[in-house]
Amino acid sequence: MSKHIYIYSPSSAVRDKAAFKRGVKRLKALGHEVEVDESALKSQQRFAGDDATRLAAIGRAAASGADAALISRGGYGLTRILDALPYKAIAKAIERGTEFIGLSDFTALQCALLVKTGAVSWAGPAVGEDFGAEAGADDIMEACFDDLLYGQGEGTGWRLPARDAAVGEGLRGIHGAPLWGGNLCVLTALLGTPYFPAVDKGVLFLEDVNEHPYRVERMLDQLRHAGVLARQKAVVLGQFTGYKKSAHDRGFGLPGVVERLRSLLPKVPILTGLPFGHVPTKVLLPFGAKVELAADGRDIFMVWGHRHAHAH
Repeated sequence: MSKHIYIYSPSSAVRDKAAFKRGVKRLKALGHEVEVDESALKSQQRFAGDDATRLAAIGRAAASGADAALISRGGYGLTRILDALPYKAIAKAIERGTEFIGLSDFTALQCALLVKTGAVSWAGPAVGEDFGAEAGADDIMEACFDDLLYGQGEGTGWRLPARDAAVGEGLRGIHGAPLWGGNLCVLTALLGTPYFPAVDKGVLFLEDVNEHPYRVERMLDQLRHAGVLARQKAVVLGQFTGYKKSAHDRGFGLPGVVERLRSLLPKVPILTGLPFGHVPTKVLLPFGAKVELAADGRDIFMVWGHRHAHAH
């Protein structure tokens, strides 16, 4: 059964037009009806059109009646317009069955939407980097996307790295915890604003790209000093990619960052290895939904149950 997918650009301009075209073609090849927003390929400075243009595109995505609204790419641009987003229209669209999906800069919209309306959106793929990947779209990502579109996805699972086996063994089941988070840099930039979700007893998932481990640590410490991390039932780290270590580091790296965080937050399980981030193999995660988290040895299971109340 064909699904209607609306593609729009709320953040950075699409520079890799070839990847964008491949993404659209791939979605059509999967049998979907693809609608591309009129300003999807606009460019103004580093943005996909000026602020008003991008706000209008978000409004059209909300009014599209599509089964899924997919971003062309992330980058930067949503933080600038959080005070002008059509939150009610987006929440109504979600209520009617349009799933809003994205990652990276999209974290800003997801956080603000959760604060303003409580609506659930999805952390997931972008058109260019995922469906339009040069090596072809990732099978797991596509399967998860399908599960969402056809109302079959009820959870996800992954294996902890061997060095973290003890964390899995010590994990007691977590029930009914709101799942939230996303891109660490974008999320941290919202701290102290009205758009930062005040989630207590949640499951916080985090990822980032092109951020050196010391920057990752500094942002994690900002969340820790602000009391955010200690209030969670678990912190789940996805993929941190694209950085280069330097000679100056002398062995300082992400494993040490994680170990230190665990020693500072002994009561909060910190899990690693979540297949999400700026990587081909990514699962789709319901941002704002309540989840259960359980472990069987190194195998972690995150379950959100049946999320589709809408038949199209």
